[in-house]
Amino acid sequence: MLVSRRILGLQTWRKSNHYSSAKNAAVQDRRTSQLLKHLAKKMARFLIGKMESFGLYSPDDDEEVTKKPYMAPLFSSYNDRIRPLLDTIDSLRNLNVMKEGIQLPTIVVVGDQSSGKSSVLESLAGISLPRSQGICTRVPLVMRLQDHSSDEQELQLEYHSKTIEITEDQIADAINAATKEIAGDGKVHGQPENIYEQISDIIMEYITPKESIILNVLSATVDFPTCESIRMSQRVDKTGERTLAVVTKVDKAPEGLLEKVTTDAVKIGLGYVCVKNRIGNESYAEARTEEALLFQTHPLLSKIPKLMVGIPVLAQTLVQIQAASIGRCLPDIVKKINEKLNQSMDELNSMPQNLTSVIDATTALFQILGAAKETLKKIFLQGEIEEFPDDSSMHCSARMAEMLNDFSKKLYSKSPNYAVSGDFLVEELKVIEEAKGIGLPNFIPRTAFLILLQRKVNQIAASPIDFINKMWDYIESVVVGVLKKHLEAYPQLRSATLRATHNLMAGTKKRSEDHVKELVEMEKIVDYTSNPDYLKKWASLMDEQNRFMEVIRDTSRSTLVTLEGFGEVQVGHLRDLSTMVEQAFDMKMRVTVYWNIVIMRLVDSLAMHLHFCVQKLINHEMLHEIVNELIGQQKGGIERMLEESPVVACKRERLNNSIKLLKQSKDVVANIMDCISEDGPID
Repeated sequence: MLVSRRILGLQTWRKSNHYSSAKNAAVQDRRTSQLLKHLAKKMARFLIGKMESFGLYSPDDDEEVTKKPYMAPLFSSYNDRIRPLLDTIDSLRNLNVMKEGIQLPTIVVVGDQSSGKSSVLESLAGISLPRSQGICTRVPLVMRLQDHSSDEQELQLEYHSKTIEITEDQIADAINAATKEIAGDGKVHGQPENIYEQISDIIMEYITPKESIILNVLSATVDFPTCESIRMSQRVDKTGERTLAVVTKVDKAPEGLLEKVTTDAVKIGLGYVCVKNRIGNESYAEARTEEALLFQTHPLLSKIPKLMVGIPVLAQTLVQIQAASIGRCLPDIVKKINEKLNQSMDELNSMPQNLTSVIDATTALFQILGAAKETLKKIFLQGEIEEFPDDSSMHCSARMAEMLNDFSKKLYSKSPNYAVSGDFLVEELKVIEEAKGIGLPNFIPRTAFLILLQRKVNQIAASPIDFINKMWDYIESVVVGVLKKHLEAYPQLRSATLRATHNLMAGTKKRSEDHVKELVEMEKIVDYTSNPDYLKKWASLMDEQNRFMEVIRDTSRSTLVTLEGFGEVQVGHLRDLSTMVEQAFDMKMRVTVYWNIVIMRLVDSLAMHLHFCVQKLINHEMLHEIVNELIGQQKGGIERMLEESPVVACKRERLNNSIKLLKQSKDVVANIMDCISEDGPID
């Protein structure tokens, strides 16, 4: 809630039901105040008489004084060097630069309940604030005093994005009405149980920034170290270097006050100022006269140094402190404005161009698809990972190689060699028996070889299909992810682009399935290889045949034989079938060697097929399919690019406004920095 300039007041809320005792105390205070006022007037008349006798005063002086309007102490404390600094901060506040996260020097008024915060603000600014028993100030209050070209006073109340023109007599009622609208009717009863924590959090939010000067209002009637406001300010300003204390109600507890404000038991680094606030219907001018007489004539209060007493001293001290604070903070403010401006400009420049024509949209579309294509080439074909360093799923070359290796291992595992069992060569013997015909003895028929080969191929026939589908599912997920990333600024194109991608991938997957099925079928009906390792490895395995047959024929020997590539095998069941065992052994070795070649050929063929298809997809098919989906047959995809999404449009507007604000702020600060460099720093 904004009322005037540069002073912000916060009231801590405390529950109290001692209304009757408070009322009696208030009556006693009024009686004491009336007595003090009567004595002060008598003292004033005495002093005036003395001044007349020495020719230092004339009744005409009173007439001259009454002709001049009362000037708020804060306003009268400005000078030609301080005002530009304060006006600069005001300009930055009016530009609302704080919403960009840039803290500005601020004086924050804090104090325990009924310590006199509102009264101090009234005295400084010369305006009347709401007064009542119990909790009065229930929301943060910002007061600003600004110079104006007109002699007429202008007052405005700002809250909830509203600005209300008010007169001086309407201030209290207008603030009460605004408070009711912001915080509700209740003052004590019906408040949330954690109201104390809520208010403490608000206060801490304002006093924590190092740019904030803490004006701690203390009642002379209390022990300073016990004040909650002191404990809060000490939490954020342990040395007290940005805390100034204002002691109120000095006339109610003058005993020991001099010692309190000079020994500084609570670390008030910026010192103390003792004041007497306005009472009842006193004018501000009368209140200042009463205050001056009190500190001049009271037997105890008059001992306090003159630089530590009075609202005028407080106003001058505040202005000097704030000016010095502004001078210290300005370089950091300039730095933060420049950093935030550069950040906003970089963010705006990184956004996609705001498209206004079909030509611009077409160009942007091809740029997007071109960028997506380059990304896919890097991660699929070139094995680069810099674009996605922390996302291993996008390291496509490595992931595809892993999947291919796993597939190869599974193929080998599905065709185990027979070890210690009674099955060694049994299948081969049966096939040879069924495939024999009229012909030369000890001749291995090709039909038997193909039967055994087909059986082994059938065992693994589903694996290549499953593998190719799994691989294309992975490839599709990566392609879709890359396209989504590059289309992030144009969500209106996403559905059509992804639809085209899914259609393309479905067709590609179907063609791959058909190709793999053909490979598997070819392996069933064609037994061919030009690999020289076939004969070499077959010959190596056949070197074991003679030893193997000796064991078969010699029934006195063990029935276990160790063979290269097979380990120990059981041969006892073969001794009664020795006539065809040699043929079966030969067949076993041929099929074993050839089967390794078949598996290797399948794995190599799938690897080459996938690499070829991915390259074809990225370099040619994807661009053609997406462009056809977006602009083919008058589908209007390009026109949709001209319709910027609400999210992007909002972000663009926010960044443009931020850049405009920060540039204006930069100009404002630059002017005052030039003045500071010419005139020297503020003392």
